[in-house]
Amino acid sequence: MTFRDLLFRLLACLLSAAPFPAQAESPIVIKFSHVVAEDTPKGLGAAFFAKRAAELTKGQVKVEVYPNSTLYKDKEELEALQLGAVQVVAPSLAKFGLLGVREFEIYDLPYIFDSYEELHKVTLGPIGKSLFRRLEPKGIRGLAYWDNGFKSFSANTPIHMPDELKGKKMRIQPSKVLEAQMLALNAIPRVMAFSEVYQALKMGIVDGTENPISNLYTQKMFEVQSHLTLTEHGYLGYAVIVDKKFWEALPTDIRGQLEMAMKEATDYTNRIAKEKNDSDLEALRRSGKIEIHVPTPEQRRAFKKVLVPVHKEMASRIGDDLLQSVYRETGFDPAKL
Repeated sequence: MTFRDLLFRLLACLLSAAPFPAQAESPIVIKFSHVVAEDTPKGLGAAFFAKRAAELTKGQVKVEVYPNSTLYKDKEELEALQLGAVQVVAPSLAKFGLLGVREFEIYDLPYIFDSYEELHKVTLGPIGKSLFRRLEPKGIRGLAYWDNGFKSFSANTPIHMPDELKGKKMRIQPSKVLEAQMLALNAIPRVMAFSEVYQALKMGIVDGTENPISNLYTQKMFEVQSHLTLTEHGYLGYAVIVDKKFWEALPTDIRGQLEMAMKEATDYTNRIAKEKNDSDLEALRRSGKIEIHVPTPEQRRAFKKVLVPVHKEMASRIGDDLLQSVYRETGFDPAKL
């Protein structure tokens, strides 16, 4: 090696150790896919999370939100997450039975919650956290529960009593509990992707739905349904979940900032869920396109008497211990119906 070669190598070492300003790193990109409209509680919550994630990480994280099934349909979301094609999804709680985590179907039971207060004792308490832990062997980390609202039945004929759903083809999510619920009403359950429901209603492939008001309104289902009865018989909520491997590989400070962004987004989403359903209900009334019926106390009791026995029917599937824990948490007593 010549003296000149040695000098160049020494100079290269000195230059590599010099305190030059580091080049700006590209932001961490997080793809957040969901299947509902941007102006639903979930859509607004996802946008809020993206905004706060960028602010709290000072631009080190960019959350790209893909709403309204633009990236994946609801049947594909969980698989896409497990394959690493997206990092965050927020499927409805009914979807976890497909993963073999049947305990999440506790949330599908009709009339298991009579109010948001009762619901949040479960989703925000020890039971909700214990259910999230059951997802971890599947490579999934649960971050939060987001409300959408309480579901009501719609169809093209009046629904004042349970027997008026007899023989109706009713769209449901893929859940054995929801299937049992429709069978208890002598209706015909039809599993269908959310993005396909409007056309199916329009073409008569299905006769009716169960949805929170915000879903019915933002998807314009009221254009192809003439009757809505505010049964509020079941809860529709979401679990915001993340690829566990991706999440744990994030720098600790970034993960902490994202957890704060998610907490703020959860508080925001759950706060606006009821407000959004209430305002969309008023918009439905103003539209004049759908007849809205508020059940009398006697009619509500009639629906409860038909549907609450589904709890006992599904206890062996979901877990009787879990069911009794929820009863204790909420104060629900099926014997008092």
